[in-house]
Amino acid sequence: MCKTLKRTVFDCVRTLPMEAAISIADAAERSFAFRGREWDQNAADLWRNAMHSRVGRASGARGIRAARFVADFADGKAQLPLESVSRLQLHRLGFRSMQLQVPVAAPDGGWYFVDLGLSDIETFGECDGEAKYRDETMRSGRSLEQVLLDEKSREDWIRGTTGWRIIRWGDRAAESAHSLAARLRSFGIRIPG
Repeated sequence: MCKTLKRTVFDCVRTLPMEAAISIADAAERSFAFRGREWDQNAADLWRNAMHSRVGRASGARGIRAARFVADFADGKAQLPLESVSRLQLHRLGFRSMQLQVPVAAPDGGWYFVDLGLSDIETFGECDGEAKYRDETMRSGRSLEQVLLDEKSREDWIRGTTGWRIIRWGDRAAESAHSLAARLRSFGIRIPG
């Protein structure tokens, strides 16, 4: 017997650790609502309404409180699990004004997209695993040096045009709220919670 994606996600968000549950819910919503770089808000709303409806019908079921939180918190704009988990850890730390994939006008007329925006503290967060730099296929034929130079140029532009700071972290910093708090504090950021 094969379950639907909605049923599978519902079962996962009730039983898995919160980090995995959020990552799965974000990815499922993304699969419904993203068309290339375009976000389809109607599709996202349909997905969220279906999840809320399923949660509502299962009142009292095992893990329903966790499922309710995930249904409210999920955001398919997260591109990767590291963004999902980072957003969860930031929420646990007390941050509430978070945006995903924040567009910043680029100098060539295009757009740069920053992983996370924390508008309360005018800070962008970039969640990068090492694969972005080490995996040759992810570098799209560019040398490691060119990737680093391009990223530095991008960051300089974003900081210079927005006035916001940019902080980067990887998998280890997002493992827990405590480790992410330590990373943020090392940059002088006050944790709200």
